[in-house]
Amino acid sequence: MFDNLLSAPVLFFGLGLAARFVRSDLEVPQPVARFLSLYLLLSIGLKGGVELHEAGLSQSVVAGLGAGVFLAFTTPVWTFFLLRRSLGAANAAGVAATYGSISAVTFVVATSFLDQVSVEYGGHMVAAMALMESPAIVMGILLAQRFRDPDASEKKKSSKVEWRALLHEAAFNPAVFVLLGSMLIGMSIGPKEYHDVAPFVSTPFKGVLCVFLLEMGLLAARRLGDLRAAGVQPLAFALCAPPVHAAVAIGLAKLLNLPAGDALLLAVLGGSASYIAVPAALRLSLPEANPSLYVPMSLAVTFPFNVIAGIPLYWWTIQSVGFRV
Repeated sequence: MFDNLLSAPVLFFGLGLAARFVRSDLEVPQPVARFLSLYLLLSIGLKGGVELHEAGLSQSVVAGLGAGVFLAFTTPVWTFFLLRRSLGAANAAGVAATYGSISAVTFVVATSFLDQVSVEYGGHMVAAMALMESPAIVMGILLAQRFRDPDASEKKKSSKVEWRALLHEAAFNPAVFVLLGSMLIGMSIGPKEYHDVAPFVSTPFKGVLCVFLLEMGLLAARRLGDLRAAGVQPLAFALCAPPVHAAVAIGLAKLLNLPAGDALLLAVLGGSASYIAVPAALRLSLPEANPSLYVPMSLAVTFPFNVIAGIPLYWWTIQSVGFRV
């Protein structure tokens, strides 16, 4: 279970955290970080598309996609009502959208973990990841609109959501666009053509992930300070929500008889939280939600928890329950 702590990507993430704590001037230039992110999304999408090309549309594929969409719609609802009284409707909706959506980077780390333990997983889970991002954003906005705070200004109460801009941002943000686009390309080219590009999109994958997680460690440590004024409850939620959401996902995967690799990826998608797509969308349609609350919760607490402890914990649970490999 604890072997993941000594894997190279996790150790580089820890190095990034340590650099910030000792006040090192270490930085990864932003253009380089954006390229690394693009590379990882392209690589995982292309590989998933090739696997879908070979596997086709089966009952297991449909079940995995349906489970992901179900979690994306339901997780924001209970999260909102749990936090509404303490955080207010707008901030609760922001957190609900954040935790109903997903972290593509956590998903990438989970696929690397499965490769490390030699467990196969379905390429359709890439599609599940992309499909789970938008519904949570829409649900968060709808909840905020329906349950406005009593003391909200008349301007805020009467303001209308620009649904066209919101849906465009949710469905065509760079992460989703690259993932779905590269997956469709992978489905089109098949394994033979993929073999020709594998030296670029597959072989360097783990090394690129190490550098990217170094940058994520720097960024997560930088965001920790933003949580100091938020109080205990947001911090407690950011730590407790991932295993609870992952447990629901694992139960759903067991009910649908998904294989172990797909179950882990569904657990990671259910237990992760967005820190890229959701802030961009909420900035357009829910500006009263405080990003200095929901962004550090997801990036500085939930993301490190999942990378360091969550993934091996979910895998141990899946093995204990007895999923088929």
